[in-house]
Amino acid sequence: MSQRQRIHIEVDGPIQWITIDRPEVLNALDPPSHVELAAAFDAFAGEPALRVAIITGAGDRAFCVGSDIKWRATTNVDEYPPTGYAGLTHRFDLLKPVIAAVNGMALGGGAEIVAACDLAYAADHASFGFPEPRIGLAALGGGGIQRLARHLPWKHASDVLLTGRRFPASEAKLLTLINDVVPAAQLRTHVRQVAMSIVANAPLAVEATKEVMRRSADLPDIATALAADYPAARRMLQSEDAIEGQRAFVEKRSPRWRDC
Repeated sequence: MSQRQRIHIEVDGPIQWITIDRPEVLNALDPPSHVELAAAFDAFAGEPALRVAIITGAGDRAFCVGSDIKWRATTNVDEYPPTGYAGLTHRFDLLKPVIAAVNGMALGGGAEIVAACDLAYAADHASFGFPEPRIGLAALGGGGIQRLARHLPWKHASDVLLTGRRFPASEAKLLTLINDVVPAAQLRTHVRQVAMSIVANAPLAVEATKEVMRRSADLPDIATALAADYPAARRMLQSEDAIEGQRAFVEKRSPRWRDC
């Protein structure tokens, strides 16, 4: 495990674990934290051998409680890299999956990180919230308002965004902000198993699936979505793995993926 100032990076075979390591401030993020996280996701995106990223927080109290308000209050401005909050929320060209392992409080920007991930699993003691209005702000930095308005029923999104209330992991699952709730002691193992089930699939097929899901969701209707061109899908269909996967199925053996 290599240590940085504010995050830890651990390469676990094809998985890159990214841990926000500021437990003394409940893993709140200041500008250097965003820079380090952006660099970590850059490295993940650029390394073909890495297939899935998992982001979590140090300790068992907090995943991330958002921005370091003691720092922000001195400037009243946000400083993020071009790829957005935590170097992730505005990273729209990343076709590899990112999973949130929510090990405690995910508040404000922390909840926005969760919303930006492709999958999210929470420990049973975790809690969520968008408390920005309580300090005169709104969940804009990481696109929390925009994502919830698109992904949740309107009244549910209005409830959590306008009240700023905190809610438990069980409710986050009902709202579909996360995929599932697991016992805290099993969180890391469970999320790793999910990641490895993705790794077992063809790399280009995973990337094509994520591209089509994301791009088609922004198109006006299903007919347009079906007719659209998806470069990652074209790469998948033209790859050796597209042939290998079918051949392995017919021959009743495990496929040997080559393309990344």
